[in-house]
Amino acid sequence: MDQIAPDAAGIGHNRPPEAQSQVAQEAARRRAFAIIAHPDAGKTTLTEKLLLRGGAIQLAGQVRAKGDRRRTRSDWMKIEQDRGISVATSVMTFERDGVVFNLLDTPGHEDFSEDTYRTLTAVDAAVMVIDAAKGIEAQTRKLFEVCRLRDIPIITFINKMDRESRDVFELLDEIEKTLALDVTPAAWPVGAGRGFLGTYDMLEPALHLLAEGSGAVKLSGLDDPKIDEMVPASEVEALREGAELASAFPSFDIEAFRQGTMTPVYFGSALRDFGIGHLLEGLARFAPQPGARPADTRRVQPDEAALTGFVFKIQANMDPNHRDRVAFLRICSGRLEKGMRLRQTRTGKQVPVNAPLFFFAQDRQVAQEAWPGDVVGIANHGILRIGDTLTEGEALNFRGVPSFAPELLRRVMIEDAMVGKKLRTALEQLAEEGVVQLFRPLDGTPPVVGVVGALQLDVLAERLKAEYAVPSRYEATPWGMMRWVVSDDKAAMERFRQSAPHDTAEDHDGALVAFFTSDWRRNRAEEEWPMLKFLKLREQHAAA
Repeated sequence: MDQIAPDAAGIGHNRPPEAQSQVAQEAARRRAFAIIAHPDAGKTTLTEKLLLRGGAIQLAGQVRAKGDRRRTRSDWMKIEQDRGISVATSVMTFERDGVVFNLLDTPGHEDFSEDTYRTLTAVDAAVMVIDAAKGIEAQTRKLFEVCRLRDIPIITFINKMDRESRDVFELLDEIEKTLALDVTPAAWPVGAGRGFLGTYDMLEPALHLLAEGSGAVKLSGLDDPKIDEMVPASEVEALREGAELASAFPSFDIEAFRQGTMTPVYFGSALRDFGIGHLLEGLARFAPQPGARPADTRRVQPDEAALTGFVFKIQANMDPNHRDRVAFLRICSGRLEKGMRLRQTRTGKQVPVNAPLFFFAQDRQVAQEAWPGDVVGIANHGILRIGDTLTEGEALNFRGVPSFAPELLRRVMIEDAMVGKKLRTALEQLAEEGVVQLFRPLDGTPPVVGVVGALQLDVLAERLKAEYAVPSRYEATPWGMMRWVVSDDKAAMERFRQSAPHDTAEDHDGALVAFFTSDWRRNRAEEEWPMLKFLKLREQHAAA
């Protein structure tokens, strides 16, 4: 590891070798990953079965099941359970065969792409779930592009092989051409649709059969006579021929995979709990352990003994009885211990971490310690924000937690003026959480919320009513877009602010924003105010 000089505050990064080696050993056991997919590709069902395989739960819920089986553990909000969709990021930690998996289940709906993007800043790998009948779909492509921006290694899981599906070579070619990824089959399906029998392990010859249900049967290769004994004669030739042809794809290269240019492909059925164990083995073997993270002053190595981490999500009211707010902290280096006090870089304040939490969706337990790659929850009373960096003393900020300009702008209206204060509190908390963006118009008119898609508005209304007892409705605004206004010329910003009081506001962090009725209006403003910049994307305040 590169030698790092002590920082200006006198906080050294080189601690006793014993402490550093323990951090390195624990970091090496961690795999932080997200699951990305188009809605209905089976992402939530796969999540449940991964947890089941990891020993974290006894009964996996299914999104389309009934009664108790309907209550999936990763989709814990009422609106998620009612609609059978994921609309919030949930975090689940489990251990299998000595490997600690931190699974971040991202929203599957495109209206929550900003939450998904922030979540992807906290992982080291992703599992891309593809429906065997539909192939690459629109949201899959969008989420993949987000992964590509960060060169996140991707393992592909082709789901629903036990239903009618497209030709396997056609699916692999589509992944290769549509996503510009090198594809290497880690497994090869035996049969398809109603005739789907299992998979052949291409990397370490073995048969995984649905009928067996007891793990892999090791083979010497495709010519092993065990195949003839275990696979129906009608499928043996097709398996051998298909696997031989598949060998024409590039061989698995772990460096290419970790650089984000190659994806190993697994096959299975999440609903029937097949292929999940094989996928977990692949994650354990190939997914990278926590790596170096760029900050504004230097790159932070995971095996440094001094703790660093960043907040990528705030969740309010995970326990409605306590009106709590929890900040999700991704640990980047060092060891987190219960009772530590950490420095919040943005404010310089000390933040006590008296009861760091490990999560299992909405369930939680106090963590005595945590290591690089882990995600822990910190009780938050409005102090921590998305994008905040916490350290043991060093003044650094992790980069890359963004805000995007919303595509829909609405005023939030209430019938009962007596709940006005509750509405303000609710909107503040939900904006901190990232459910919506909140803007306060400078002319004193009612608050404006900004969202990517209409489903976010439904979620906001549902949560205002259920969690804060504030019934609300929306009114359209005259604006079609919003931009952040930034400049080194503070006088020019103040003149702009005064020139358009009815079309300007402050966001949740007090930054100046401008509303425009059309793209033509925005272009006109850029021409009239060349000393100002009108941004569609900005770093979260803490890293700005």
